[in-house]
Amino acid sequence: MDLKLKNKVVVVSGAAGLPGSIGQTMIASLADEGALPVLLCQSERGYQYEQDLKARGIDALFIQLDMCDPVAIENAVTQILNKYQRIDAVINNVGVNDGVGLDASYDEFMQSIKVNLASYFMLVKCALPALKESCGNILNIGSKVAMTGQGGTSGYAAAKGGVLGLTREWAVDLVQYQIRVNAILIAECWTPGYQQWLDGMPDGEQKRAQIENKIPLCNRMSTPQEIADTALFVLSERSSHTTGQFVHVDGGYVHLDRALLTAK
Repeated sequence: MDLKLKNKVVVVSGAAGLPGSIGQTMIASLADEGALPVLLCQSERGYQYEQDLKARGIDALFIQLDMCDPVAIENAVTQILNKYQRIDAVINNVGVNDGVGLDASYDEFMQSIKVNLASYFMLVKCALPALKESCGNILNIGSKVAMTGQGGTSGYAAAKGGVLGLTREWAVDLVQYQIRVNAILIAECWTPGYQQWLDGMPDGEQKRAQIENKIPLCNRMSTPQEIADTALFVLSERSSHTTGQFVHVDGGYVHLDRALLTAK
């Protein structure tokens, strides 16, 4: 299926995670569709990803920045427009489940909000004039924590709840410009970071089995490729009448009856 993303300039924040992360998988998938990925991230891995994409003939761009710095975001958008003269889509993908709970300080809580929510606002604010010109669209990457709670992560939960609020708010604000705004909600996704977390536990494999047994569809975690595939479809013209929606890619984790679950 041709998603008609060829030569579309797609800005992805948090794009330079570990190889196989959600961000890195999305930029690779965008390149497969002929889009022009713009990588925004604090990690220096982005330089290598940029070179890898250029080696494939993709005119990609990496900008290293702190997504908590509004001036850096504004400057990045200026740099993008100087190079491409357009922005067709923004994927807000930054997210750190940082464990900032009720025992954290005010400053720690606010830092979590800056990373996981304020960065979304600032990137869209700066890119909005270009998105209006292109009738582009916005995709926010969210989390099941916004719907279910988790415990011990007040900052992340509040931010991800805010992401859903912004998704619907922006969908209303921007419908007059034919800008679509949607969110993908992820539950348990098998990323390199997730594997590192489990590898640090003495009973990591047992913990993984316990988690996967709570996922109704196939008792397995989602994959980054499944997230990326859905993201590209929602961004594409194949999803041209979809806006203000929360798309759950989670194997039924949030919505299906727990009676489906059986002990192994």
